[in-house]
Amino acid sequence: MKLEEGIVRFLEYLEIERNASKLTVRNYRHYLEVLLTYLQASGITEPTLGDINQETIRNFRLYLSRLPGLRGIMKSVTQGYYVIAIRSFLKWLVRNDFQVMQPEKIEVPKNAEHSLKFLDEDQIGRLLSQPILSTKVGLRDRAILELLFSTGLRVSEAVALNRDQINLESREFGVVGKGGKARVVFVSQQAAMLMDRYIKSRMDRHKPLFIRFGGKKDIASSDEELRLSARSIQRLVKHYVRQARIPVDATPHTLRHSMATDLLRSGADLRSVQELLGHRNIATTQIYTHVTDSRLREVHQKYHLGNREKKI
Repeated sequence: MKLEEGIVRFLEYLEIERNASKLTVRNYRHYLEVLLTYLQASGITEPTLGDINQETIRNFRLYLSRLPGLRGIMKSVTQGYYVIAIRSFLKWLVRNDFQVMQPEKIEVPKNAEHSLKFLDEDQIGRLLSQPILSTKVGLRDRAILELLFSTGLRVSEAVALNRDQINLESREFGVVGKGGKARVVFVSQQAAMLMDRYIKSRMDRHKPLFIRFGGKKDIASSDEELRLSARSIQRLVKHYVRQARIPVDATPHTLRHSMATDLLRSGADLRSVQELLGHRNIATTQIYTHVTDSRLREVHQKYHLGNREKKI
């Protein structure tokens, strides 16, 4: 089978059978099409599945490590995403009885795993205090920051919210996350207060919970035209992080990490955090074990008999 056809079928599988988000499908398409383009540029006019072998992967990774971009050489973490995409593609091919290279032969760089960035209590406080509440944009932005930290929502889940989904009295509501997985998220008292203030300040009847206030719009603008985009929320988070002089390259996902880290440090168990985050597998949540390990180490050092002062 031609590689291009295999990629198309794999992306269809992700979209239809795995119910992957549009962003996930788009990212996998990008990573695999870069591989396809690389093989074509290497002299293979019509690459096939058999052209994916250990030598190809080694040379492709070398190519990525030297690939210049707008921000310099591609980071090793980003290179790892390409490797993960290729492995996932190969796993799907193997399950469908295609004779291809075994995915286990491709080693995923250790630093390809998500580097866990989170904000501590002081940094969270500084970040949340940045938006100016006397402006409609500032009030909206504060509500967004509070909601992300309170619920651990993915940015794609936050932008998809409509006003009628939010129940501020019970301070909980349902969302459908990655892979169509439904879960309930909970809103803190502080976040609920800011959300209520923001919603009451809205003089429109548009459905989206978060809308843009700037740019070109008119009375006939549709709900979806006014809905704030994921990219807009990413930009506003970075803006307020810089404004607060926080030395972390934070994203909306950093607030999700921060929420999980805060819960674990306060004594929550890993399984509960898994449910709150909407992770399918507990292994995904185990990136936070450094938090629980640290807390358990403190408990052991403080209370274990062998660590208490004693006369020798």
